[in-house]
Amino acid sequence: MAKKKIAQGRPSNNEIRRIMLQYFYDRNKNATSARGKRGSAVKISDVKKELKASHGLTQQEIQSNLTYLISQGWVEEDTIEKSITAPGGTVIPSSTNYYRITAAGIDKIEGPGEFTMPKFHGIKIEATGQNIITLGDGNQINAQFSELGTSLVELRNAIAQSAAPEADKLALVADIDTIQSQLAKPTPNKAIIAAACETVKTAATIDGCVGLVNKVAGLIGGLLT
Repeated sequence: MAKKKIAQGRPSNNEIRRIMLQYFYDRNKNATSARGKRGSAVKISDVKKELKASHGLTQQEIQSNLTYLISQGWVEEDTIEKSITAPGGTVIPSSTNYYRITAAGIDKIEGPGEFTMPKFHGIKIEATGQNIITLGDGNQINAQFSELGTSLVELRNAIAQSAAPEADKLALVADIDTIQSQLAKPTPNKAIIAAACETVKTAATIDGCVGLVNKVAGLIGGLLT
């Protein structure tokens, strides 16, 4: 009797995006040149080859999610133009596209730092009439949500310093940032916060985070009622 093939589940788009962003981050971190084999910027053919080898991603999965990462500003495309002169003297234009992580993409993984551009750069906060405060991780929120904002910073730091897989850290930190972005508004979008909170709650399985998760969940519960 022939054995039936067991279909393996494919990673979700969000999981693929985390894998890809981490790939570009690691490449930039270990780069010894701007482009090329050890460069921070890499050709799409090499991206597909390396991510297939390391994570089994298909060309379609990589291409579609690369488009998303570029549109969100996490990755950028760098086009190098050149020309080739044919034997008959005809000049043939040619271009090669390279891809690399942006500063925003690095901050997505590392968290905001000393050189991170303020989220509301160019906006006159005082003209809104809101009391905006800056948290320890660089995020700015409405002062009325300061307790929740501070608790999120503590949870974010605990996650970043934990031994959890890097892809899990990225997912959790991304949703914490989503919640903090909503806290900059006088009236946050409760549906967005509730959805992001469900992911954040999974951090309770990380050593040292259960108390912080419970505190954050409780404060969010009060905000959503």
